[in-house]
Amino acid sequence: MDHLWSPWRFRYLVETPKAAGCVFCVIAASAEDEANLVVYRGQLNFVVLNRYPYTTGHVMVIPYEHAASLIEIPEATSTEMMGLIRVTEGLIRQVYRPDGINIGMNIGESAGAGVAGHIHMHVLGRWSGDANFMTTIGETRVMPEELGQTWQRLTQAFAAWRESSHEAR
Repeated sequence: MDHLWSPWRFRYLVETPKAAGCVFCVIAASAEDEANLVVYRGQLNFVVLNRYPYTTGHVMVIPYEHAASLIEIPEATSTEMMGLIRVTEGLIRQVYRPDGINIGMNIGESAGAGVAGHIHMHVLGRWSGDANFMTTIGETRVMPEELGQTWQRLTQAFAAWRESSHEAR
């Protein structure tokens, strides 16, 4: 068996506290945005980096309200969620210039939801060739940027968007 060493990932194993209850509710209630990788907070939803991303810039748009399906959230929450997904797509395109974008939601554990009790939408850039030998055969992802740098880039992009949008007025 081959091994690819990535010692920088060890800190996530030992420093990331295991949340009691829903991890997204814990993050939503915390003011520690950098530690929790929150890049933007809207009125009804927030945008957070995936701690274990498929690609650089992999984020999730998450309602503050704990709900297991879309039909459980108010229309205003789903409207803001979709608006943030659109903005996030644009910012990922601007910051990372991917060849494509994946946007998706898995509702329920059998559908593949990692956090089945709290809906969230994934938004991530994709590049031609990013599903290469390392990911498909070696089952290993090679990330060209640390999460801290991704957090800085996307937080700055959201701040610039907020300043230029009507939201700031």
